[in-house]
Amino acid sequence: MTTRYDIAIIGGGIVGMATAMALTQHSRASLIVLEAEDRLAAHQTGNNSGVIHSGIYYKPGSLKARNCIQGREALYRFCEQHAIPHERCGKIIVATLPDELPRLEALYQRGLENGLTEIRKLGPEEIKEYEPYTTGLAAIYVPYTGIVDYVRVTQKYAELAQAQGAVVQTRARLTGFQQREKALILETTAGAYETRYLINCAGLHSDRVARMCGLRPDLHIIPFRGEYYDIVPERQYLVKNLIYPVPDPRFPFLGVHFTRRVTGGVEAGPNAVLAFKREGYRMTDISLRDIGEYLIFPGFWRMGLKYWKTGLGEFYRSLSKRAFVRALQRLLPDLREEDVERGGAGVRAQALSRNGALLDDFAILETPNMIHVLNAPSPAATASISIGQTIAEMALKSFEIPVREAV
Repeated sequence: MTTRYDIAIIGGGIVGMATAMALTQHSRASLIVLEAEDRLAAHQTGNNSGVIHSGIYYKPGSLKARNCIQGREALYRFCEQHAIPHERCGKIIVATLPDELPRLEALYQRGLENGLTEIRKLGPEEIKEYEPYTTGLAAIYVPYTGIVDYVRVTQKYAELAQAQGAVVQTRARLTGFQQREKALILETTAGAYETRYLINCAGLHSDRVARMCGLRPDLHIIPFRGEYYDIVPERQYLVKNLIYPVPDPRFPFLGVHFTRRVTGGVEAGPNAVLAFKREGYRMTDISLRDIGEYLIFPGFWRMGLKYWKTGLGEFYRSLSKRAFVRALQRLLPDLREEDVERGGAGVRAQALSRNGALLDDFAILETPNMIHVLNAPSPAATASISIGQTIAEMALKSFEIPVREAV
């Protein structure tokens, strides 16, 4: 028997659950979240460094900038309200080479444009007031940055959505889709569901879900694995809070950095290597289907021809602990190879256009009865409350669903 709902959300990561929470706050529509894995926050949400981003990196006026800045403060309030462990600890962004100084200045000006009025420039000696073991030519101190456990946050979003009537179904991977006159039929590994409207928050599989639903988005999700090292307990004093390099403007990745975790410990990384599987958390995780899909996508080859040297460097650092540590030593010269040990890894769902460009901004595609979130990498977790509200507003405007009366 097919179960019927007004709205089905595909994906139980932080964006999917934030959307469910927002919809149940503003609508009386029946809603189900379909999650492929046996738990929520199983992939990008549960395998990141837990940083609450400030918004300093993003182009002023972009979806990333607006949602990150609004979402950051909303997230801090949410964590306070629900007693979720977090800390607004701040971070420094450090220039270690002369050619990074103009980029650092541009980043400072971008931060001011994004409303981060409390950031401040640091000289070489001032850097050590914040991070005594860090050496650099100049830095920016960013007090807005924090740390949190995003799995805890996602679980609370789910709890609040369920309290308003939402259903969360795990082990429900989408396997088929049919569009009828007034209904969408979703075939999943947990059975069939009928829904009037669909919201795709499938992360690593968002492009596949869109194509299964009959769309032809001109992009492809390419998985990039980010690998971390953990600093051994007796050397964690080398890092007080968060230490970042000046990012390369050509890439939507931030470079290897140091992060103190709210759950304890300090991690170093990540790098960014092409994964051979959408859930490729190890070098040995291989999917011929996944590899085949991006090998036949023209944008993959255009990206490869453009950035092959950078890609080889990232693979070398993945294979060589010495090379990885050498990159870290730019920020922390006293770090030694024996000070770190292999940690976890995450996989970033990076949208790639047909012309080989790595999509930097969030990408959301609307149809009359569907909303597809096709690119929502970092800082999506930071911005999750704002993104969820944005998607809910789109749904309330486009979908014929009952609105909850304001109290």
